[in-house]
Parts: sequence; C-alpha cells; structure tokens
Amino acid sequence: MNIFKRLFKIGKAEIHSVIDNFEDPINMTEQGIREMKEQLSKSIESLAQLKALAIRKKNEVQTEEDSAKDYYNKAVTIIQKAENKEIDTAEADRMAKEALKKQSIAHENSHKLDNEYQKLHNESEKMQGNINTLKSGISKWENELKTLKARVQVSEATKDINKKMTFIESGSTVSMLEKLKERAEQQEAMAESYSTISNVSKTVDEKIDSFVNNADKHAEDALKRIKETLKKE
Repeated sequence: MNIFKRLFKIGKAEIHSVIDNFEDPINMTEQGIREMKEQLSKSIESLAQLKALAIRKKNEVQTEEDSAKDYYNKAVTIIQKAENKEIDTAEADRMAKEALKKQSIAHENSHKLDNEYQKLHNESEKMQGNINTLKSGISKWENELKTLKARVQVSEATKDINKKMTFIESGSTVSMLEKLKERAEQQEAMAESYSTISNVSKTVDEKIDSFVNNADKHAEDALKRIKETLKKE
C-alpha cells in the first residue's frame, strides 16, 4: 500500500511540483513499478501455494465424507447379517456400534476440515482480489510513467527554448548586436571613403593627361600653320 501511496502522489502532482519535491520522479516511478512487479510475483506464488492447500483440504473433506458413508454402510450390512442370522446378534451390535462411532468421527473430521478449507478458500479469494488490484495498479502506473516521461521531455524542451529566448532578449545580446551594427556601418563608411579617394585620384590624372594632350595639339596646329605659310611664299 505504501507503494501505491507514493506513486499516487507522483501521478496526481503537476510535473513542476514533482520536480521540486523529488530529485528524479521518473526513476522513482520506475523503481516503484519494479517493486510492485516483484510484489506481484511473490503474491502469485503465495496464492498458488494457498490454493494448493485449499485443494488438498477439500480433498481431505471428501475423503472423510466418503469414509463416514462407508462406515454407515458397513454398520447397516452388519445389522442385516445379524437379522438374517448370519452372525451373532450381540457381536453384530457391538461391531455396528464401532462402525457408527467411526462414522461419527469421520463426520467430525469432515466438518473440521471443511471449516479449514473455507478459511483457505476465503483467504485465496481475498489474495486473488489483491493481485487483481496490483495488476491493475501496475498497468495504470506504467501508463502514468509514459505520460510523465512525455511531460518531462516537453518541460525540458520548453525550458531550453525559453532559456535561449531569454538569452536572445537579454541586454547583453542587444548590446552585442548594436556593436555589430555599428561596426558594419563603420566598415561601409570606410569602403565608401576609399572609393571616393580612388575616384579623386583618377580625376586628377585624367586632367593632367588632358592638359598634356592639349599642349601637343596646339604645337601640331602651330606647325601646320607654319608649313602652310611656307608653301604660299
């Protein structure tokens, strides 16, 4: 009964309450079920022995009843033989009385043995009821254990997710994300800056080349004009 009480508390309590009150409710439940199965095995063995005793006692009752009937029939046979002058009447009466005494003793033994049988039978019936209750309890708590395991798994998964969500939403994480954002913006600004410098440098070179190219063109134009003037003279 102590096992039932322990498991009943586990089965009815909420999972968080169980975890608070017991270090490992699943192992405790499994241990309780193992104890119940061991008790069931012992109870079945005891029931078998008890029923065997009851069967033997019932057989003894039947034996005594048969013996009583046999002694009664013998007494009747003896009396009949005396009436038929087959045996001495006085001797027949004496032997018939002895047979009837043995009949009475057999009846008493039968009654006594029947009382013992009834007690054994009642005890076996009571034990059978306890075994049936124990079997039902084991089946019930095995199902409860499956539910308990599932609830613990869900609870652990939920706790893990909540823990991660708490970390994500914590101030340190937000601060870290802000720093990463600031660093990314800084890197983008630096990239744009280098691009501007590159464009400026390229523009200066192009201007220098333009001036150089224009000077050459002016010189060529002057040379061309000189040559044209000389041809006219």
